[in-house]
Amino acid sequence: MSSLLWWSAFFSAALLVLLRRIKPRKGSTKLRPPGPQGWPILGNIFDLGTMPHQTLYRLRSQYGPVLWLQLGAINTVVIQSAKVAAELFKNHDLPFSDRKVPCALTALNYNQGSMAMSNYGTYWRTLRKVCSSELLVIKRINEMAPLRHKCVDRMIQWIEDDATMARVQGGSGEVEVSHLVFCVAFNLIANLMLSRDFFDMKPKEGNEFYDAMNKIMELAGKPNTADFFPFLKWLDPQGIKRNMVRELGRAMDIIAGFVKERVEERQTGIEKEKRDFLDVLLEYRRDGKEGSEKLSERNMNIIILEMFFGGTETTSSTIEWAMTELLRKPKSMRKVKEELDRVVGPDRKVEESDIDELLYLQAVVKETLRLHPALPLLIPRNALQDTNFMGYFIPQNTQVFVNAWSIGRDPEAWHKPLSFKPRRFLGSDIDYKGQNFELIPFGSGRRMCIGMPFAHKVVPFVLASLLHCFDWELGSNLTPETIDMNERVGLTLRKLVPLKAIPRKRIVRDR
Repeated sequence: MSSLLWWSAFFSAALLVLLRRIKPRKGSTKLRPPGPQGWPILGNIFDLGTMPHQTLYRLRSQYGPVLWLQLGAINTVVIQSAKVAAELFKNHDLPFSDRKVPCALTALNYNQGSMAMSNYGTYWRTLRKVCSSELLVIKRINEMAPLRHKCVDRMIQWIEDDATMARVQGGSGEVEVSHLVFCVAFNLIANLMLSRDFFDMKPKEGNEFYDAMNKIMELAGKPNTADFFPFLKWLDPQGIKRNMVRELGRAMDIIAGFVKERVEERQTGIEKEKRDFLDVLLEYRRDGKEGSEKLSERNMNIIILEMFFGGTETTSSTIEWAMTELLRKPKSMRKVKEELDRVVGPDRKVEESDIDELLYLQAVVKETLRLHPALPLLIPRNALQDTNFMGYFIPQNTQVFVNAWSIGRDPEAWHKPLSFKPRRFLGSDIDYKGQNFELIPFGSGRRMCIGMPFAHKVVPFVLASLLHCFDWELGSNLTPETIDMNERVGLTLRKLVPLKAIPRKRIVRDR
């Protein structure tokens, strides 16, 4: 009976949407970008397939680099070339600076406290200012170098222990690379935010938070009918928002406990040697600075959670793809190892100060981000107003996808765009900091990822340490040619089959 009622409501509401679309509207005769013909009511939903970024990339050859889709009730425009991205970010950044928020991320009003998902306005500007001036400034990031060294050293030990355990159990010594990198990134964020190691906490608390975070990321990446038909949000037909409320609640309760503990410490007059980001947020609210009244305790919990989302999954997925590409290309692996031996030497561990001299390693990171951006469609933007974009009429509230995955394969911007060739970046000024629009894995403009400076420090250092401390081999059933390169889309773009490889420890002195 409940199923019958649901479908009756769905088709009744869908019919209303269809009638609204048939009825002439202001601006409906203006030129829209080209795109495939959609089905009645459903539009182009089924055109997306299971890998939307790949499907959209293939549509470019037929419809060009600016694509129009009707995804259920949602107008959508897709940007798919470096030239068009430059036009968007340089000349139309403000009109497209709002967010289109997935229904799942409205659970517990998460989007209202989030910097990545909040609407463009006063709160967003306040939070951006706090993060860019207090948290992710170069000075503070550099001060964290000893902490990064400690966490990476622990990761190296975890890898040794896992490999040894696998051999004791009769295996070849394979380890799952992305999981170990995820754990080290998790601890780095935990120390930056809260001055603690989550994986050194009592097992129940640490494991519960880790489990809740994984489930949140899984739910956030699921296709949701309510995102295509907003009138279904109140029904939550797939139960995604209900499940998200539960998992977000678990994670936020744990964070709330840490915030309460810190507030009590500060009330007793206990002075910390170094301030972390939670201290910064508490001081900003206490001092009554501009916008501080909106930094409620709930919003602080959300901000801290968001830093875990942004700093762990993206870091581990990028390093997993880099390791995969190098194992597929033994010549590139040999070049990066030779550079490490020349710059660092075989008898010591990599230091962050070495990275500036590791030019081929930096090129490997850039080439990985070109081919495997962690967020292939970035985070969807939303048009604040009716806009004329490159001669096309883009109505207010249109969803905007920037297909960074497609742009990284733009034949007008890249020679042999489908090939993994790190050398293309040697002697090149192209970088991923938002000014070179052919390489925008972190986006560009006002809504560019605030965590880019953190990733710029962490990813090359962790990758260099993995490659220098170990020689890596594929298991007996794999060759470079048979590594599975299929993708899995969730909150981020990951390998469908996680990379497993055998580490052979090299003789490297401790720091």
